[in-house]
Amino acid sequence: MPGDRLRRVNEAVRQVLSDAITQDLKDPRVGFVTVTGVEVSPDLRHARVFVSVLGDDAARDGSLAGLGAAHGFLQRRIAAELRLKNTPTLGFRIDDSIERGMRISELIDRELGS
Repeated sequence: MPGDRLRRVNEAVRQVLSDAITQDLKDPRVGFVTVTGVEVSPDLRHARVFVSVLGDDAARDGSLAGLGAAHGFLQRRIAAELRLKNTPTLGFRIDDSIERGMRISELIDRELGS
């Protein structure tokens, strides 16, 4: 599969999941979750979904548990909205790149300020 097509599939899956999580998911464990990225395997059988969760470690763990429980619902949404040969199995992972970026920014500010 060409790189451009896989990139478009990644973005389309990210968009469907973002909409489904923010608008249709009613699980109280899922807090303020942002889908930051999706990596679909070339055979479209697996997808790693990277999410950013606002809150502490307990909120993150709860949100991951809620997303895992909603796996079937979210996978059906992908199947219904996208015409793919295979509907990928979803695996959710915490994306801590925003926190790392904030930490680096703090360090730079501290160095420039002193």
